Amino acid sequence: MDCNALRDDQWERIKGFVPGGTRGKRGLRTNNRRFLDALLWMARSGGRWRDLPERLGDYRSVKRRYYRWIEMGVLDEMLMVLAREADLEWLMIDSTIVRAHQHAAGARRSKGGLDAQGLGRSRGGLSTKIHAAGDALGLPVRLIASPGQHNDTAYAHELIDGFQAECTIADKGYDANHLFDKIVEMQAAVVIPPKRNRKDQRPYDADLYKERNIIERFFSKLKQFRRVATRYDKLLANFMGFVKLAAIAIWLR
Repeated sequence: MDCNALRDDQWERIKGFVPGGTRGKRGLRTNNRRFLDALLWMARSGGRWRDLPERLGDYRSVKRRYYRWIEMGVLDEMLMVLAREADLEWLMIDSTIVRAHQHAAGARRSKGGLDAQGLGRSRGGLSTKIHAAGDALGLPVRLIASPGQHNDTAYAHELIDGFQAECTIADKGYDANHLFDKIVEMQAAVVIPPKRNRKDQRPYDADLYKERNIIERFFSKLKQFRRVATRYDKLLANFMGFVKLAAIAIWLR
């Protein structure tokens, strides 16, 4: 996908999910395609709102509309619709750490304070963790965010819930009895290597486990969007909006 504009075929695929753009007496009130191009420019470049090129609209209007979309859950709905096309022969889950810029700290209490920031502290500084579930083609079907120090297994149930996959693949960090039981309950095969300190060394398909690199490649693609690779947004919801926008762009490739 070009960083500055959607192709015609990409726009045709998603334009039905985009709210707004109603026709007034003087024509369309908003240009939905240009607005999405503006958001993609922001996600790709990692630039400030005020750096948005004039050809993509007034940055203040784009910023306000983006925040309205976050409140309305537009990007969540768009990703959910695309995820219906997923190839669920395999379901892969994993997480990645995103370092936060210093400007990401300090959200106002009126905006929710620490709870709304979703920032964690570790030796590397402030960070956010993105938990992802991907299909057999490496396309994202669900994305969840948490403070960077949170454990992966705490979000694993939410990642896989509702998906009817033939097998679930994850690394040994997800080796937990409660998750194993959940996957079996969903009638899927478990492809998770056991930890070394586990007394009962459960067998797993080592050849199939090698395919887990697919979700690692997804994270690599996701972090090609600079607004995702480094977190600048103070509120977690606003940051995740760009993460989901990048995921949608990956689907549209």
